[in-house]
Amino acid sequence: MFQKNIFLALSVLLLGFVSFRSSVKTYELNGKVTDETGQALPGVTVLLKGHAVGATTEVDGSFKLNSPDSCATLEFRYLGYELKEAKICAGKPVNVQLKASITKLEEMVEIAEDRKVREHERPVLFKASKELSKTTPGIAGYATRTYAPQPNFNTEDYDRIQENRFHRATQEPQSTFSIDVDAASYSNLRRFINNGQKPPEDAVRIEEMINYFDYEYPEPTGKHPFSITTEVSDCPWQPKHRLVHIGLQGKHTPTENLPAANLVFLIDVSGSMSAANKLPLVQTSFKLLADQLRPQDRVAIVVYAGAAGLVLEPTTGNNKTKIKEAIDKLQAGGSTAGGEGIRLAYKTAKEHFIKGGNNRVILASDGDFNVGVSSDGELVRIVEEERKSGVYLTVLGYGMGNYKDNKMQKLADSGNGNHAYIDNLDEARRVLVSEFGGTMYTIAKDVKLQLEFNPAVVQGYRLIGYENRVLNNADFDDDQKDAGELGAGHTVTALYEIIPVGIESKFLAADKDLKYQQRDLTPTANRSNELLTVKFRYKAPEADNSQLMEEVIMDKKSSLDKTSDNFRWSAAVATFGMLLRNSEFKGDANYEQCKKLAAGARGKDTEGYRAEMIRMIETVGLMGKSETAEK
Repeated sequence: MFQKNIFLALSVLLLGFVSFRSSVKTYELNGKVTDETGQALPGVTVLLKGHAVGATTEVDGSFKLNSPDSCATLEFRYLGYELKEAKICAGKPVNVQLKASITKLEEMVEIAEDRKVREHERPVLFKASKELSKTTPGIAGYATRTYAPQPNFNTEDYDRIQENRFHRATQEPQSTFSIDVDAASYSNLRRFINNGQKPPEDAVRIEEMINYFDYEYPEPTGKHPFSITTEVSDCPWQPKHRLVHIGLQGKHTPTENLPAANLVFLIDVSGSMSAANKLPLVQTSFKLLADQLRPQDRVAIVVYAGAAGLVLEPTTGNNKTKIKEAIDKLQAGGSTAGGEGIRLAYKTAKEHFIKGGNNRVILASDGDFNVGVSSDGELVRIVEEERKSGVYLTVLGYGMGNYKDNKMQKLADSGNGNHAYIDNLDEARRVLVSEFGGTMYTIAKDVKLQLEFNPAVVQGYRLIGYENRVLNNADFDDDQKDAGELGAGHTVTALYEIIPVGIESKFLAADKDLKYQQRDLTPTANRSNELLTVKFRYKAPEADNSQLMEEVIMDKKSSLDKTSDNFRWSAAVATFGMLLRNSEFKGDANYEQCKKLAAGARGKDTEGYRAEMIRMIETVGLMGKSETAEK
């Protein structure tokens, strides 16, 4: 009886505290942050001085936060810029201009460390007692917010990347790979750079960096669901080499014309998801997605911690309030039985399968599975078996410190799906709102490319990136071989670096004669002005047999300054990736040259993402200078 009375008293105090907090009047402070040129600065940390309250600026530089006082002093912190304080009053939006910093790396690190401290101060969901909770896993009866420190360790996992090497065209004239529309690597390395760190080399997947950005390719007009654009010019980091740019543009489909969606939100609510940039960000992300749903769409929610459970039966898209209420009640706690969650999510999706519709499981997790089926191999086998049902998989990664990038990537690749890393709310908006169709609806699956190089013109070649997407040449004609998917409106870009005939190169071994065969060129190779032939194979979303496309690229090149913004921007991104990886193939590249190339190819940049990368190049360049000075 005594314990029961104590519990009731604590419950009354808790509810009273929540009521008191909710009754305190707050004032909204808002404004916009720009650099000295007037360019919006997204991702700036805005702190209410003297309080553990903060916000970050959106892609347009805007911010807003609640203050207990009608006027308050705000601190504005951004890596590579000077700290600024400004007094702001409610109802009077301000424009704050930050000045580029010439500080040394020690000061940048100080800012980064300060960010880590503030990260620990951010609010996380407080797990309510069992008596106050419903029996369904992952759902709390009452919830409040408290502050909890995060563990100070790093167990993030990345698969080793062995960069693609140069191949001699006389010995290996063909190159085959699967497309990749994932962009997780870019937003993940952005997270490292914004925290004042260089990303691990194996976190840098250059093809995902390139494909993070939109390119202005022509809309397809024929029977095929995508168009093909090619361009050839000098290679910026190896001027004697050439660079081949290949771009695919998926057909745009207005949201209202997309097939009905049967979605299952599969959400990790284990204890490792308690941090502010994990479950709370997941909840906000999925509420953004819920706002995009139409009446013909439906959503179910499956959660997993120590066990898996269905917390929302399939609900139509016009019942957004019910969907959001279920999302809001999720709380973190317990171990991570990811395998059980995956099975239950697919089971739910298959039971409510829409023929001809968009049937998809959307997994949100840090990838730290540790109960039951948890190894990469076991999880991949589950997903490979389940994908036969026609249910696709989208994998959204969250968090830092224990993020399992390798596991998340393998699940997405095996599940006919895509992989994104959500480092902030703006990225959630980009993936789940701006690119809703491309992320959620597949227009072509098992898309493969095979290039045959003309040895009369091409001495050697190298595919830039796509290391985990390289296929055997025989896989190109094998319709049983899984490959990448292309979403509505998505673009895919690939780059090849070519060593022309007659150019000496340390990257190519001597071309020795063979004992049992000859490698004479055909008359066609010697007479033609063809550089290479590129073939494409793809399947319609519900088809089992592939269709073939083919295009010849002639040996004509423009000077680099005459190429399109598409060409020069993709080249700048590839340069940035090679510098971050400290690639042996980076040639003459440096951060200053990379920044200049990117700045000249920025183009329209309506969302500000290209300007953001230019600032990142500048920031990492400053880090490198400081490291050199210290030595």
